[in-house]
Amino acid sequence: MYGLADCNNFYASCERVFDPSLAGRPVVVLSNNDGCVIARSNEAKALGIGMGVPYFQIRELAARGGVAVFSSNFVLYGDMSERVMDTLRSLVPRTEVYSIDEAFLCFDQTDPRALGEFGRRIAHTVRRNTGIPVSLGIAPTKTLAKIASKLCKQYPKLDGCCCMYRQKDIEKVLRGFPVGDIWGIGRRHAERLRRRGVATAWDFTRLTPEWVRREMAVTGLRTWQELRGEPCFGLETAPVRKQQICVSRTFARDISDPEELRRDLTLFAARCGEKLRGQGSLCSEVRVFLLTNRFLADAEPRYDTALARLPVPTDSTLDLSREVGTLLRRIVRPGTAYKRGGVILSELQGADGVQADLFDAPDRARHTRLMETMDRVNRRFGRNMLYVAAQGRDPYAMHREHLSPGYTTDWNDIITVRV
Repeated sequence: MYGLADCNNFYASCERVFDPSLAGRPVVVLSNNDGCVIARSNEAKALGIGMGVPYFQIRELAARGGVAVFSSNFVLYGDMSERVMDTLRSLVPRTEVYSIDEAFLCFDQTDPRALGEFGRRIAHTVRRNTGIPVSLGIAPTKTLAKIASKLCKQYPKLDGCCCMYRQKDIEKVLRGFPVGDIWGIGRRHAERLRRRGVATAWDFTRLTPEWVRREMAVTGLRTWQELRGEPCFGLETAPVRKQQICVSRTFARDISDPEELRRDLTLFAARCGEKLRGQGSLCSEVRVFLLTNRFLADAEPRYDTALARLPVPTDSTLDLSREVGTLLRRIVRPGTAYKRGGVILSELQGADGVQADLFDAPDRARHTRLMETMDRVNRRFGRNMLYVAAQGRDPYAMHREHLSPGYTTDWNDIITVRV
């Protein structure tokens, strides 16, 4: 049996942990530079605030509705996530961290009839230890556990855990579960299935495996099998290397200065390099992109991009920064103001066993030692303690008007308790 522990409205819940006055009040969390809504409490959803809506469009609604607005505090959210995952691992050793607010659990040799009570104990323990509410779905496969977790969010009477293992209960749930909400069914597949008359998860399981394999490939067939109770996705306890790494931001204001753009995107390249080295990979392709403000009524939005293939795969921030500067000179249009930009690394491979180039000029071993030293210093003394000169003396700072303190990550922000 598999379980999915999903933190409820995670970012909003993190803010509520340290401010009890937010209980029952609408809460929203904004993206980088306070651009768009990326998290909402149930009360904010009830006001009609949609996911991804730009903040300036709901500013007045937020003021009228008494909405508590927060800038994204990802350092705090990451630390709270670690606390949740540590608690889950202490209760269920075989745990796969799926995202910052989700984890799959594997219940080995446990009587399914006892899992409901055990699941509620898990949810209550996480809430007691961290303050974060969790919805736990338990079922014979990962896909069914995802569905059970969603049901748990919809029905508070389940008390934190929805355990479905009897076939008649699973069938009843699937008959009312929309096909577009199934984990692994994307928007295009969902539209195609609906045109075929497949409206629910149960309808999907009635299709033939030959049709599913032909129209939706192996991944779709595995989802079909999982819905029928056949486990196809096992627990992945080791971190999976990403096949692509992207760092992008919406700028606090429109930027037309090429040097300012280069400074900001060099920082994005440095962040990509950190992630690349963190998973032990090298990249062979670097892409840079810039977008203009799509909300300007008097101008057509522009998307400018350029791609470079590297002669030798690298994880060096120096190499990545140089390529980003070259690509930017190719795509920046004089007089054009950009609102968003990003760097994407692709064609990733493991750092071991790379074919060297006889005519490669840089001292790769020296680059490796330099990057190891820079990462070690920045981990110990704080990000951007060491950085490449192209980032400028004042590294890119996000616009965050509503930033909460770093309650668990900054000595200066530790809560003072008066008794």
